[in-house]
Amino acid sequence: MTVPYKERFLEDYRVGEVAEFGDYLVTEEEIVEYARRYDPQPFHVDRKAAAESIYGGLIASGWMTGSIMMRLMVDHFVSAASSMGSPGVDEVRWLKPVRAGDRLRLRVTTIDVRRSQSKPDRGVVQAFQEMVNQNGETVMSLRGMSLSKCRTPAPA
Repeated sequence: MTVPYKERFLEDYRVGEVAEFGDYLVTEEEIVEYARRYDPQPFHVDRKAAAESIYGGLIASGWMTGSIMMRLMVDHFVSAASSMGSPGVDEVRWLKPVRAGDRLRLRVTTIDVRRSQSKPDRGVVQAFQEMVNQNGETVMSLRGMSLSKCRTPAPA
């Protein structure tokens, strides 16, 4: 039996497992609002400047794309039963611009699951996370780590 992601403990994750979630519509208003607050570069906040940039138009901040990724992770993948946060991410890549009208989904591939030797009540799940647009193109990727409680005590 497969345990739903929101109910999983460390022992329930399987290396090689792939899951996809979400259908997030990116709007121009959201792009500009986010960028004005957190990343006010001209190609994120000014249509005219963006049109004259190497992008040929307004694009979302990569950090906004990462925030959407996190929202989809929490809504669909992060376990309410066992999540203990994350020690970090590696290899963040913004591969293609995200524009107003794009529809994004999250793809998560479990790449490693291991119980902690020093704290055997928990472990680390490593996952390759991708944001994919409506054309099947990966627009952002990263390698994430999450701390997860174990369902059972460490083997003797």
